[in-house]
Amino acid sequence: MSTVQTTYQIPLRFCEAQTGRWQPAGLTEGQIPRKRRSENVLKARQLRRDMSLPEVLLWNLLRRSPDGVSFRRQHAIEPYVLDFFNIRSRTGFEIDGIAHEMGDRPQRDERRDAFFRKMGIEIVRIPAVDVLKSAEVVADAMVRYCQR
Repeated sequence: MSTVQTTYQIPLRFCEAQTGRWQPAGLTEGQIPRKRRSENVLKARQLRRDMSLPEVLLWNLLRRSPDGVSFRRQHAIEPYVLDFFNIRSRTGFEIDGIAHEMGDRPQRDERRDAFFRKMGIEIVRIPAVDVLKSAEVVADAMVRYCQR
C-alpha cells in the first residue's frame, strides 16, 4: 500500500525592494490572503457599532451567556441581519421600535419573518418599549425561551 502526498504550492516572488524576502505573489508585506466579505457582513459589523439603546441594554445582559445560553448580536443571514440570534434553538430576536408600526414596515417585517421561517429560524419580535421598561425581565425571558 502506497501513500501519495500532495502539497499545495503557493506562488512566491522575491520582494527585494520591500523586504528582501520571498512572499506570496500578489501580496505586500504584512497582508494575509482573505476571502472578500459580503456586504451583509459589513452591514452587520456597522450595526454592531451603532446599536440602539434597547439593543445595548440587552447585549450588556446577554453577552456573557447567562445560564449557558449564548447569543450573537447583529447576526448576518443573507440578505438580512438579526438583532440577536441563538444558534442552538435557531431563534432570532428582533427589537422593534416605533418605526416598525409605520408605513410599509409591517408588510416588510412579515416578508422577512417568512424568509426566516423557510430557513427553520423562529423570529420573536420584542417592542423596544418593553426593553426600556425592564431589560432584565426581557433578557431573562429570552434565555428561558431558548432553553425550552
